[in-house]
Amino acid sequence: MKVIVDTCIWSEALRRSNRQDSNLVAELSKLIKEVRVQLIGPIRQELLSGIKIEKQFTELKHHLSVYSDMSIKTKDFEKAAEFFNTCRAKGIQGSNTDFLICAVAFHHNLEIFTTDKDFIHFQKYIPVSLYKIRANKH
Repeated sequence: MKVIVDTCIWSEALRRSNRQDSNLVAELSKLIKEVRVQLIGPIRQELLSGIKIEKQFTELKHHLSVYSDMSIKTKDFEKAAEFFNTCRAKGIQGSNTDFLICAVAFHHNLEIFTTDKDFIHFQKYIPVSLYKIRANKH
């Protein structure tokens, strides 16, 4: 199954010089080697936003250029709004981007690889599947 990799995972692997969680980075590397990684434009934009040094921006843009953005259609935006409204009615907050990730994952039967705890709360009310790191086999 293909996996949408959320901004927090990419950031851990690509933007930070001091990696906090090597298990996340190792798992992302496995997914890349298995050609299971999916990217959407809003995640690409989040990753590239706020980088002050042009050389770092260019390097990150280059690293990400091997991934085509999944097409986001009207039905994805509508489903994202529906998910937003469903969760909001239950007192659960989330960003528009997070709900768009959920909608694209829903429509394409994808898992979401994230460390963002908001997705655990979303899962209580909307049909999203979160990716779990595989156990290391030695």
